[in-house]
Amino acid sequence: MLRLGFPVIGVTDLDRATAFWSAALDLSPADEWSSPDWCTLVGVDGARVLAVMTSASPPEPHPRLHLDLVVDTTAEQDAEVRRLIALGATEVDWDSYPPEPDFVVLADPDGNLSASSTSAGLPPVAPHREQRPYFGSSTKTGISRSVFSWYSA
Repeated sequence: MLRLGFPVIGVTDLDRATAFWSAALDLSPADEWSSPDWCTLVGVDGARVLAVMTSASPPEPHPRLHLDLVVDTTAEQDAEVRRLIALGATEVDWDSYPPEPDFVVLADPDGNLSASSTSAGLPPVAPHREQRPYFGSSTKTGISRSVFSWYSA
């Protein structure tokens, strides 16, 4: 049966990206499939969460695929955006903001665009499962807050 694995982000500097995403999401590099061009990042439970791989293609200015990383409050979102900037993300003067945006566009250290946004309609977490980042869409209802929507080509 076909299953969705985990996101893979194309980067130009594997070590810098590994350090950034490890610190940003409290992940650890795994030895599995490790190479000079690939690093799998795992959560505290050892589950694969994300991978970074070297890529020669430049970041897209308006990527079509993104990941929403969710927190519960606006205060948490604001704190996480500040923390991500301290880790190496930069705020971007993005040309596609809607009126009264509920997100801020950031770029990771490789220039890949991302955004903090408000996400709604999130499915409840099953009682037997740990809360994990949810990959969702943006609205303004404020049910939970996306810290950083990762856009990737």
